[in-house]
Amino acid sequence: MERLDDPPDVVIRRLPLYARSLRYLLDEGVHSVSSQELGERINVTAAQIRKDLSYFGEFGKQGIGYDVEKLLNHIERILGLTQSWPVVLVGVGHLGQAIARYDGFHSQGLRIVGLFDTDPAKIGQEVSGVPISDYAEMPRIIRETGTRLAIISVPAADAQPVADMLIDAGVRAILCYAPIILQTPDHVWVRYIDPVAVLHSMTYYLAREHVIT
Repeated sequence: MERLDDPPDVVIRRLPLYARSLRYLLDEGVHSVSSQELGERINVTAAQIRKDLSYFGEFGKQGIGYDVEKLLNHIERILGLTQSWPVVLVGVGHLGQAIARYDGFHSQGLRIVGLFDTDPAKIGQEVSGVPISDYAEMPRIIRETGTRLAIISVPAADAQPVADMLIDAGVRAILCYAPIILQTPDHVWVRYIDPVAVLHSMTYYLAREHVIT
């Protein structure tokens, strides 16, 4: 999906980190920040920050730094955060319910507009005011709400069929909590959150420490 003239995906992944740090700075009453100071907050070099931002224009002045509020506004526009994005969530088990109840979505321009599950006992119940619907309602709700973002929190065996249904219904970006790599068309963006895989990537270092000691 990435074009040759697009910024590298790794740059796009860092932009939300910049935005979050800039919001913290505003909360702290800081109105100007250098690339060095911003980099120290997120463990990125000042040169990397300047290079990342150069993909989108000229920001800040040498020797003066960045106007925190203006830079935050620029990054929010780049990320499309000047509008509210509807999101659907598939799989309303313990994890799905926790995700659906997360208060941070609404304040960051995301709103869950549809919840889906196959458990008859859950259909019709509400989580944070959003009713749980059967999978059969997925195409209609996605179409009526204009949703292009989805979250999958179903078991691994069910994730691919769910992804296929979402894509067929018009979803173009998926956040997947299932421990599986989805097969999707090139025009669909997928991100993964797998706590076990992340923890295993750290047990490697802990195991090395044990051997060394």
